[in-house]
Amino acid sequence: MASKADVNLFDPTVQQCPFEAYRVLRDEDPVHRIEGTDIFVVTRYEDVRRVLLDPKAFPSSAAEGLFRASAADAERGRKVAGRFEEKGWLPAATLNGRDDPEHKQMRAMFNEAFKPGRIKEIDPKVEQLAYELIDGFVADGKCEWVSQFCIPLPLYIIGEQMGARREDIWRIKSWTEAFFHRISFMLPEDRHLEMVDREIEAQHYFQPIFERLRQHPDESLISVLVNTVIEDWGRTLTDNELHAEMMADTFVGGSETTTNALAAGMKLLIENKDVWHQLKSDPERYMKTFVEEVVRLETPVQSLMRFVAQDVELGGTTIPAGAMVNVRFAAANRDERQFECPEKLDLERPKAGSHMGFGSGVHHCLGAPLARRELTWGFTAVIDRFEDMWFAEGKNDFGYHPHFLLRSLKELHIEFEPKRR
Repeated sequence: MASKADVNLFDPTVQQCPFEAYRVLRDEDPVHRIEGTDIFVVTRYEDVRRVLLDPKAFPSSAAEGLFRASAADAERGRKVAGRFEEKGWLPAATLNGRDDPEHKQMRAMFNEAFKPGRIKEIDPKVEQLAYELIDGFVADGKCEWVSQFCIPLPLYIIGEQMGARREDIWRIKSWTEAFFHRISFMLPEDRHLEMVDREIEAQHYFQPIFERLRQHPDESLISVLVNTVIEDWGRTLTDNELHAEMMADTFVGGSETTTNALAAGMKLLIENKDVWHQLKSDPERYMKTFVEEVVRLETPVQSLMRFVAQDVELGGTTIPAGAMVNVRFAAANRDERQFECPEKLDLERPKAGSHMGFGSGVHHCLGAPLARRELTWGFTAVIDRFEDMWFAEGKNDFGYHPHFLLRSLKELHIEFEPKRR
């Protein structure tokens, strides 16, 4: 890739391996306006950090309040909003899409739901499930790693926390995939509206659950979300707010991103056998850093959007009020100005947790502690069950789903030598 003029982050071929494009932008155009849009892509670590730590200058919500979820153009945004209102519930702003004081008030409820004590209670279930999943196919000597391990591990865990029945989990997965594709910025209008319709199916599945839990609360996380009165609001969440949270901050935030990190980590281990042997030699010493390095190098949430409250200068570029800022966590995570040999998977890396893979500031990912436990137990089970593993010959194209915001490996066929027990 020769220069910034060649960079097109909407190109699916670039999205397959965007890291060279990120390097070009960091070096030549660190605050890059995407031609024909009001989107400015921020790629250097310090600039990304500034945006995340200054929510007043770079708010999470648009001043005009227009429904723009996954729609870069206003007209499509209106069509999407109309489809939700006609057939289901128009999703309200999610936690990530709110600014203080509303964000702080709403987050307090989530902080209670994801408090350390609850994560500690979940931890043995994560451990047990990781081993159960691998033991279900270890005798085969092969698996499709994404569908047989990476998807069910976090999906079953968040599903149980949300009170979903195990037999419904794969239906729910189809709905989270619809949300995943709806926010990709990559769909033609007809496919975009098709994903909206699938998401509305999910709304009609969850709505009776909301109503039941209002009458009969239980100990599930979803019951907490349905019934907790947000003190400063003087009310519980509305149906529109609940439906937004079910997709964005619970099932998708609580499963899709961890799925993608589990897939990325396995691919990295097979590609870096020296790291695999080092990790196996002393998992207690190296596992924590390995998990952080996977999130830094592959960054399942490649970027998110912010808005500009008023004209602001960033990285030598003036961004006009009302523009969108695409905060490229993945580019920041490979910034040579911040990380030595950033492209290297380094189990001795100092301050490995200083990456932007979980965001920063007031919007730092509230599910990060659970994600870290799922990744830790996932790869601990791999170490305990596999002597070695490799890519299945002729079965992988290592393709990623086209997506402007997230990084998701479609499938990963592996073979392995089970460890003798």
